[in-house]
Amino acid sequence: MTFINYAHRGASAHAPENTMRAFRLGVALGANGIETDIRRTKDGVLVLFHDESLLRLTGDYRRIADLTREELAAVRIASPDGAEADVVPTLAEFLAFVKALPVALALELKAEGIEEAVETAVKESGVGGRCVVTSFELEYLRRVKELNPARRVGLLTRSVDDGVIAALKALGAEQICPKAELLTPELVRSLHQEGFSVRAWGVKDEALMEHAFRCGVDGMTVNFPDRLKALLDGERT
Repeated sequence: MTFINYAHRGASAHAPENTMRAFRLGVALGANGIETDIRRTKDGVLVLFHDESLLRLTGDYRRIADLTREELAAVRIASPDGAEADVVPTLAEFLAFVKALPVALALELKAEGIEEAVETAVKESGVGGRCVVTSFELEYLRRVKELNPARRVGLLTRSVDDGVIAALKALGAEQICPKAELLTPELVRSLHQEGFSVRAWGVKDEALMEHAFRCGVDGMTVNFPDRLKALLDGERT
């Protein structure tokens, strides 16, 4: 199995998160996967944005769900390096970008009720075979499986216990995504034995990155895919 170096919201240590610049940079820095977040505008357009509101990235208190696509397109996300400000991309723009690239995709559902629209977009784009749909909400993933039992799904979780594992097995989930700080080699082995691929999240620094890798995960989301690539390349020499 190929280890997946997911650029978390793109190469978000180097460019504004969830922007086309961050996604392009992630690929340029050696990521073989991209992770992003999906919400829906007031007029039903799927866009890539992590938070419920614009506040953290722009200082604007408005919520994504209260803005039309046209209103959101006027918003600019400033870059700390002084580069030209970025716009919030649509899922359609992102899928068109990655269609010709040999990268895995992790699409996180950040809002209720978008499951069918996301499934339609993924299916029409032709990238479904290398996509996993993720969420912290088990119900969102259940809905995805109802729409398409073959769609790979993964649960992002801050805890791993028998109840979580049982729920995922009942759902037919393919992946579990524990927070990196939870990981031990024994836990990862047990999750593999249960039939799950394991992807770490919350990899906030190089120490956690190296810890997760040594635990035997199948991939991880990192803001700095260049550093993870260096680790992987060092292991291969």
